[in-house]
Amino acid sequence: MAGGGKRKGPTRGTGGQRRSGLKGRGATPPAQMRHWFKDKQKGTGGDRGERAEGPGTEAPARARRPKRDDTPEVMGGRNPVVEALRAGVPANTLYVAQRVDNDDRIREAIKLASDRGIALLEVSRDKLDRLTEGTVHQGLGLQIPPYDYAHPDDLVAAAQDAAEIPLIVALDGVTDPRNVGAIARSATAFGAHGLLVPSRRSAGVTAGAWKTSAGTLATMPVARAANLTAALRAYRDAGLFVLGLDGEARTDLADAGLVTEPLVLVVGSEGKGLSRLVRETCDALARIPMRAAAESLNAGVATGIALYEVSRRRS
Repeated sequence: MAGGGKRKGPTRGTGGQRRSGLKGRGATPPAQMRHWFKDKQKGTGGDRGERAEGPGTEAPARARRPKRDDTPEVMGGRNPVVEALRAGVPANTLYVAQRVDNDDRIREAIKLASDRGIALLEVSRDKLDRLTEGTVHQGLGLQIPPYDYAHPDDLVAAAQDAAEIPLIVALDGVTDPRNVGAIARSATAFGAHGLLVPSRRSAGVTAGAWKTSAGTLATMPVARAANLTAALRAYRDAGLFVLGLDGEARTDLADAGLVTEPLVLVVGSEGKGLSRLVRETCDALARIPMRAAAESLNAGVATGIALYEVSRRRS
């Protein structure tokens, strides 16, 4: 080697030292006993095992968030789109799928949109699938702007302007937009002056509601209340009676004495019915008699029956 030096070999007796260095340090301590554990828990939900937010976890978290109220939606289906355009439903854009089978409904939708100055776009079926979130669109979609909710007081004012006895339908825990649309359709048919929905844990006016309403939401005002119980109390202070539909009530709807008075008809969800606070706020409760084989009715069906009975009694 350069310099005439000799390579140094292993020192006698070092094997024991190397063997001692290979010994383990005992069992791996659990996470809560490590020095970094508390720092890791900040912002991660404590010791509940929740994952910390980071670059790898933000996207899935966003995907699970509910859609914002100020986001436009696209309603699909040839009949619903044509009915919405006929009724004058506010709309931004009409989407027509490429190479779609042209029929009378397609032609009418294009003409109605053109007459109203609504933008017309031809898109692929894949894009229309995404825009309508996988619902049946039949090659036709209508983009609807966010709904402009009324104030609860506006519903009473609408009845007063029409010189009619107020009739308002309040929904407690109805989470299916299709029920909201069906109820709007019945409310229009039987002369109600508006719908009242809570701003949380309740369905609002979405593309699904527009579709089921067959365009009646264009003329049926919907108000939103931050606190449904407080809104019902305010209606009571304004001289309206609050009647709740409850399957366990002792009085049949046909025998209820408040239906001819200024009325707020409250409908609960199919599963849970009316919440406790809303039930306690009602002036009276009434039930729709039915055979024991049917435990309950769909919220939309129950509301339609109740509104028919109110209309019949009032007339």
